[in-house]
Amino acid sequence: MTGAVPASFTADDYEARMERAARQAADAGLAGLLVAPGPDLVWLTGYTPTAVTERLTLLVLAAGRDPVLVVPTLEAPDAERALGASALTLRDWTDGKDPYATAAALLDADGRFGISDNAWAMHLLGLQKALPGTSYASLTEALPMLRAVKDAAELELLAAAGAAADAAFEEIRGVAFAGRRETDVAADLAALLRRFGHSQVDFTIVASGPNGANPHHEIGDRVIERGDMVVLDFGGLKDGYGSDTSRTVHVGEPTDEERRVHDLVREAQEAGFRAVRPGVACQEVDRAARGVIADAGYGEYFIHRTGHGIGVTTHEPPYMIEGEERPLVPGMCFSVEPGVYLPGRFGVRIEDIVTVTEDGGRRLNNTAREMVIVD
Repeated sequence: MTGAVPASFTADDYEARMERAARQAADAGLAGLLVAPGPDLVWLTGYTPTAVTERLTLLVLAAGRDPVLVVPTLEAPDAERALGASALTLRDWTDGKDPYATAAALLDADGRFGISDNAWAMHLLGLQKALPGTSYASLTEALPMLRAVKDAAELELLAAAGAAADAAFEEIRGVAFAGRRETDVAADLAALLRRFGHSQVDFTIVASGPNGANPHHEIGDRVIERGDMVVLDFGGLKDGYGSDTSRTVHVGEPTDEERRVHDLVREAQEAGFRAVRPGVACQEVDRAARGVIADAGYGEYFIHRTGHGIGVTTHEPPYMIEGEERPLVPGMCFSVEPGVYLPGRFGVRIEDIVTVTEDGGRRLNNTAREMVIVD
């Protein structure tokens, strides 16, 4: 995570988020939430430590109690400047003192707490040693939907990030592909994302020819050739919120089979998008997209879920996957990204970020989904 905090949010926004999180924790039967540095802390308070070290930083939330941020004394001045700091009580501790004793004083001795997935093991073990009667559940397990429903300001930021990624694609389709390495095109994509406002580039997948059959191909020195299908999947953070889009281009004229597979994936992506509406189970989006591909005889070559949530991270709940029966709610944002991957030959993926509206869905990526020919 970068330390950038969107100016769109106020201290009142962060206070409301902390109150909501504490209330949801209580509703889930938890004594509270313990939030370590990372995306949850940024989302709840607007605070990102300059450096995440072995020193304990921990936000403690519990219904009916004021939020408290346990922070090293030397980092307290930075914490006090966070946008959500006015809704917090800071409890600092100095080197040489026991930070777990400071945190333990804020916790129920026999409570069960939700704790950030990215909390360090040494900190969790330190808390357990200080309070042997406590127990813990990861936030993804305990409150998977904590950040899932976005407010209007968050939706604007996600839309702006999507538009920036779209602008990067419009530019990249005009550069030379043939005769250049995957790493060269990936570097172009990263530079374009930054030019259009991204402060952080999380991934720039450029998977050419047979490499396209690996959905998470690590870019390499393969030289892109005329006749290659090339999967482009790229995104990152702009003003603290994520982008993630995929388009599959072809270097020169494609074969009939390549066009047919590309059209199939485009049809599946459209079916997944059309399935989005409030009240529908997440798995129905996966079923809609997957059904199109399976009916065409390519089901075994669609080897990943149809989508994942996005927000202050580029991958987060909810997930569009079989077995996820949680209903879609207006404000949820996630990818719809079916693909077909033919081992040793080529792959195709088409991905948009979609948000649930009151009566359906809205795409946050709007570049061409038809086959794009590049040089």
